[in-house]
Amino acid sequence: MKKGTLLLALGLILFSACNSASETGQDEAALPVVKIAETRTQMVNQIAEFTGNIEPFVKNSISSSSAQRIEKIYVEVGTRVRKGQLLVQMENLNYANAMIQLENLRTDLARVEALYKAGGVSQQQYDQIKTQVKVSEESLANLDKNTKLLSPIDGVVTARNFDNGDLTMGQPILVVMQLQPVKIMISISEEFYPIVKNGTPVDISLDVYDGKTFPGKVSLVYPTIEAASRTFQVQVSIANGNMQIRPGMFARAKVNLGSKSRVMVPDKAVIKQQGTNDKFVYVLDGDTVAFTKVDLGRRIGAEYEVLGGLSDGQKVIVAGMNNLIDKAKVSVTEGGADLSL
Repeated sequence: MKKGTLLLALGLILFSACNSASETGQDEAALPVVKIAETRTQMVNQIAEFTGNIEPFVKNSISSSSAQRIEKIYVEVGTRVRKGQLLVQMENLNYANAMIQLENLRTDLARVEALYKAGGVSQQQYDQIKTQVKVSEESLANLDKNTKLLSPIDGVVTARNFDNGDLTMGQPILVVMQLQPVKIMISISEEFYPIVKNGTPVDISLDVYDGKTFPGKVSLVYPTIEAASRTFQVQVSIANGNMQIRPGMFARAKVNLGSKSRVMVPDKAVIKQQGTNDKFVYVLDGDTVAFTKVDLGRRIGAEYEVLGGLSDGQKVIVAGMNNLIDKAKVSVTEGGADLSL
């Protein structure tokens, strides 16, 4: 081979090698540059917040068992009442007639008893008149209950539906509510059923009292799980000693449900999909990324607890994800370069 031909061949080989190296460099430079962080596991306090409306601890409707006319109502809306207090006096014509009938029967009984002791009447006759007196006494007692309507609880009158002289037709005349304590009903995930017990403390806050917290406690745990929602109902009682809390107020209840081992992910890695509540992260697998949906719990400092979608030690993108797509190849930087999110 001639010297000139040899030089030409060597030049072509060198040019081809340089060109190939240049293209490889350009491809690597074109890859998106990202920063990564690793997920980690830690124990996290399970502070759960629930919402609901304040309810009276007990609610009683005060009514007569039959259609009667109201003689007098002794209380107004807002009146605080005691258990056994007379609230309403119903018309007592039937009561008066029954009382007269009972007195007549008692007179007859006294006469028959004297005759029975003297041997003038039989045991059967004596027993019959005694039975009549007993039945009349029971009937009078029932009429007394329906003419004198008493409060069954200590509470507050919250509704008055009739005036003096009205005919009730069996409808509620008054509503009395027990407001010390009050309660809120919440539904808790079944995974915490072994943890929640009567007496478990609960912090109650109300929108009308900004920044103020009221102590409450679990007073009843329902014994069944709702199959559709996988939750169980819990009654939380609040003492309400100063009567600041009233039925109908919107309340938030925070319950400490113990600690659980949770995977934690940096908040910078989380992407919220517009128009939904879905959350995603980019997970690094080799030199490519996977757009992965995650189920997140509470935000704790600069991290979120992960309820599903990630495991401990996975690498997630925390910077440089602006133009990423699923399955894209990336270049990972180890330095402190300021990358766009």
